[in-house]
Amino acid sequence: MFSLTLSENVRGALTTALIIYFAAISIVSVVICCIDKINAKKHKARVPESDLLLFSALGGSVFMLITMLIIRHKTKKPKFMVGIPAIIVLQALVAVLILF
Repeated sequence: MFSLTLSENVRGALTTALIIYFAAISIVSVVICCIDKINAKKHKARVPESDLLLFSALGGSVFMLITMLIIRHKTKKPKFMVGIPAIIVLQALVAVLILF
């Protein structure tokens, strides 16, 4: 009985930690995408494309894509318009494999 309660507690803690992680990485992804757009307009130092893709791969892909479409940033680059949706599909497949 005790181990069942502990297992439920651990599962709840892990779920909470994952929600916090994905919320944080999504916020960071949105912020760096917006910073890159602002810097592009001002002809200032840019965020490397590899960093944008890295933050997508780390879990910010959905919000990165939404942000890019809303602010019209990197939307003409196939690396982003194909790459980020591909990352989303891979992440969804991994999530399904882990959950089932």
